[in-house]
Amino acid sequence: MEFLDYLPQVFTWTNLSILVLGTVGGLILGATPGLSPTMAVALLIPFTFQMAPAPALILLGAVYTATVAGGAVSAILVSIPGAPANIATLLDGFPLAKQGRATEALHYCFISSFIGGAIGVFVLIFFTPVLADVALQFGPSELFWVAVLGVTVIGSLGTTSVLKGLFAGAFGLWISTVGYNPVVGEERFVFSEHLTGGINIIAALIGLFAIPQVLTMLEDSGRSGSVEMFKMEEHKLLASFRANLARVKALIIGTISGVIVGIIPGAGGQIAGLIAYDQTKKFSRSKERFGTGEPEGVIAAESANNAMVGPSLVPLLTLSVPGSPTAAVLLGGLLINGLFPGPDLFTVHAEVTWTFINSLLVAQVFMLVFGLTISRYSRFVTRIPNHVMASAVTVLAVFGTYSVQNSMSDVFVMMTLGTAMYFASKFGFSPAPVVLGVILGPIAETNFLEGKLIAESGDGLMPYFFTGTINVVLVAFCFLSIAYSIFSEVRKIKKQREDTA
Repeated sequence: MEFLDYLPQVFTWTNLSILVLGTVGGLILGATPGLSPTMAVALLIPFTFQMAPAPALILLGAVYTATVAGGAVSAILVSIPGAPANIATLLDGFPLAKQGRATEALHYCFISSFIGGAIGVFVLIFFTPVLADVALQFGPSELFWVAVLGVTVIGSLGTTSVLKGLFAGAFGLWISTVGYNPVVGEERFVFSEHLTGGINIIAALIGLFAIPQVLTMLEDSGRSGSVEMFKMEEHKLLASFRANLARVKALIIGTISGVIVGIIPGAGGQIAGLIAYDQTKKFSRSKERFGTGEPEGVIAAESANNAMVGPSLVPLLTLSVPGSPTAAVLLGGLLINGLFPGPDLFTVHAEVTWTFINSLLVAQVFMLVFGLTISRYSRFVTRIPNHVMASAVTVLAVFGTYSVQNSMSDVFVMMTLGTAMYFASKFGFSPAPVVLGVILGPIAETNFLEGKLIAESGDGLMPYFFTGTINVVLVAFCFLSIAYSIFSEVRKIKKQREDTA
């Protein structure tokens, strides 16, 4: 219980003020499309140069925690994920908002985020040495199969047709290859100067979700001849707590998925949220309700991407191996402050390290309090007229996309993908599988190419990718996921035929 000895350090005036500021700022940054947790932490690192190590890490940790949860605000209210980690939240969060249940959806989001996030930090506190050894077992072959496991959920993600989901996912995988080969540097599919740097994930994410939503808003306003507004229903906070805690299955699946994915170096919250959403849907008795406003979808996704935060720091603090892209930026924050990952962090620098870890736990409480406060005022967002909301979303989309790399090419790509997705949605295609393909494509390709180079200098391709306990388990999960998807699709078609007959 060494961490309890340093818990009072978090509540000093300076540390507590920084923690509150970082949490509130993180929620605002997270709710801004394009400003991902990774970018938010990276932007704040220069401000920590003149700070003491403990307050500097508290600020970065609070922002990391809050931006992951804050990204759900824009996902639920305006159908634009604040970050890739909130893609799965959008699938049921925005339909809930359209039903007038935006406040309820935000309650589910922050309550489940708190539960998953707190458990994730406790995992970091109590299981760091054991989980660090597990993280070391993941090389290119294991990470390749993790990406493939994510690909297997594409078919059923955000669409009623598995075939359309697979086509959309395959398109996402293809556009992820545009640009330069990540290993040998070969140019591929660059038929415009705007594609020279490839397709940025944030540009694709904002374009595929934001622009179709903007065009739909304008279309609805023009068709009706008047401005539509969301209707809001009052929802008591206590009822949200009861409803959230009653959905134990979604919380357990989400939290476990987040912890496991967080430990795996480089995976990130987007994979955690999508896997948790898919598994919760598969184990649910009301699968047909997912994608139409099912609270379990929001709870599973948000508990997963926040449960990922704590475990993602396990390999970072012990082995210098980041468990997520944001953790990689945090590594820079550690090194700048003269802290080097390894045993010395928990011995020589124990006060700074445990104060930082304890602050992550307290940040979960602040995130819950401030997040629920924000939920009370969501009605003001939903009362904004469609044409005004469309203009605001367009400005945010352009700003968020441009700010990633200061590139107008990203803005052109974002607008092109978004317009194409708008027309594709008319035929039943969903943006979620496309984005998942864009995210998982580079992970799968890079690790396959690296694994291939290693395998060619060893026993060969097949032994390298298909032997070892972790590889075998992941391959088995991939086949089970595929088999279950096929079984579900066949059963659904059979039921439709029976209903027709």
